[in-house]
Amino acid sequence: MNLDPGGLIAWLIVGVIAGFLAGQVMKGSGYGLVGDIVMGVIGAFVGGFVASLLGLAGTYGLIGSIIVAFIGACIFIAIVRALPGRSPV
Repeated sequence: MNLDPGGLIAWLIVGVIAGFLAGQVMKGSGYGLVGDIVMGVIGAFVGGFVASLLGLAGTYGLIGSIIVAFIGACIFIAIVRALPGRSPV
C-alpha cells in the first residue's frame, strides 16, 4: 500500500481491523479505536518485517495485508507484555 490519501485510508482500515482482531485474541477485548489503529499499524510494520524475513515479501492485497498486520500486532502485543516493569497492555 502507498501513502497517498487513499492509501492512508487503507492503512487505517487495515490497522483498525488487525488491531481489533489482535486485541480480541491476545487480551479478550479491544484497546479502543485509537489503540486498535496504533496496534494494527505497528503490527503491519512488524508483520511486514517478519514476512520479508521469511521470504514472503510482496503485495498481499487487502485481506493478505490484514492477516500480515494481525500476526504482526499479536507479535507486538506479546513483546510489549514481556517487557519487565511494564503494565500488561
